Amino acid sequence: MAQDAEYTHEYFEIIADLDGDIDSRRAAFGYMESSTAIVHHQVVASSFVPRLFGKHAFDAMKNAAETAHGILCKVMQHYIDDPDYRRIFNFDERLEELILLPRGYNSLLPFARVDTFLNEDDYTLKFCEFNGDGSAGMNENREITNSIKNSQSFKVFSQAHKVQGCDLFKPWVERFLEIYNTYKNKVANPQIAICDYLENGVVDEFQVYADLFKQAGTNCFIVDVRDLNFDGNVLKDAQGNRIDAIWRRCVTNDVIEHWDESQALIDAVRAQKVALIGSFAGHIVHDKQIFHVLFDTKTQEFLSADEISFIEQTVPTTTFLDEANVNLAQIKENKDLWIIKPTDHYGADNVYAGSEVSQEKWEELIELFANSRSGYPFIVQRYCKPFRTETLPPDFNILNSADGSIGYSPAIYNNMNGLYLFDGHFQGVFSRLGPHETISKQNDGITAATIWVDADVEDGWNL
Repeated sequence: MAQDAEYTHEYFEIIADLDGDIDSRRAAFGYMESSTAIVHHQVVASSFVPRLFGKHAFDAMKNAAETAHGILCKVMQHYIDDPDYRRIFNFDERLEELILLPRGYNSLLPFARVDTFLNEDDYTLKFCEFNGDGSAGMNENREITNSIKNSQSFKVFSQAHKVQGCDLFKPWVERFLEIYNTYKNKVANPQIAICDYLENGVVDEFQVYADLFKQAGTNCFIVDVRDLNFDGNVLKDAQGNRIDAIWRRCVTNDVIEHWDESQALIDAVRAQKVALIGSFAGHIVHDKQIFHVLFDTKTQEFLSADEISFIEQTVPTTTFLDEANVNLAQIKENKDLWIIKPTDHYGADNVYAGSEVSQEKWEELIELFANSRSGYPFIVQRYCKPFRTETLPPDFNILNSADGSIGYSPAIYNNMNGLYLFDGHFQGVFSRLGPHETISKQNDGITAATIWVDADVEDGWNL
């Protein structure tokens, strides 16, 4: 049995010895129901059993995340510097305009989450997608960890092991302020805005960060991009607060969708009157065509042999879903080998694995989305089978159920690991699980706390 699976097996044995640890599970579920782990007005579904990772998993994740960050930064820099290189990307002219806006500070990719499938038998890894500054999930992990850390099961397990959580909050506030300090037009006592189109944003998560910025002595506001005003010299929110730095949580395709309403932000960045952390250049890694670009000879010309080898080992074969790049008949005939995705959406919108649909449905999907027939391009990617883990499904009915009716047998779920990077430093994991071939909230997906076990993580959250 793999090391992490042994930890999980041990955890289930503890739950069994506690006759299901029903009181703790009721308390954890009650905590979550009143928590700030809310996405689009709904408390996230979670498991009472955390993902338990040892030193081997930590080292594998850290190495993969930080190596990927270095490669992605090289790609971003070449896009900025080389007009000919830009042509291998299929970007809207407005996207290119945004990407090339001046940055003015040192960090090229300040905040990122790279989503991965880690094989916990041999600790090899495949990437699922890369996310820039629109990445979320930090508050989910924090709240779910809080919900279980006082449980009897966790206390018993922690008596036998050193346990640490992922600190995804204060370290980012500190790093953000350090990055701002390199901004060429920095001011003393800057005022910060966390900006998104708030109907799309994880506002409860924003508030946690805003409070921490304030505790660090820095005014911080949560602002809808459409409420910004720019007079040519100062950027302000709707209440007239001066904004000196922005943590960009809005994804770039939302900026394009709200183009006319977003010009105050764009003009202020162009005039270098506000530090946009991170810059719109982060879209280069957010757009899923990056997987195709990494294999292009123009990209591999500026990568080292080790970096090329890393890509070959970790990046699934990816190309555009169109006749110019792939044999569509073969994609149709071998559905279980492939997954299709829009190049530039988020939230698992229109993501389909061939293995979870019928042959007839798969062929319909290929016809619907190939050759940009839907109005936007798709990629087709070699399907990576996720590692499967024992977990407890969400205790949705536990508050109203009799003790004897509450089970504690493990269920088998697929895993996805989102690896957070703060300015290139691996900081923690967003652990998502699901019972189906694609893992998402819309597809019965859940979140689990990420716990390091006997790993001695230098900047871990000591529990």
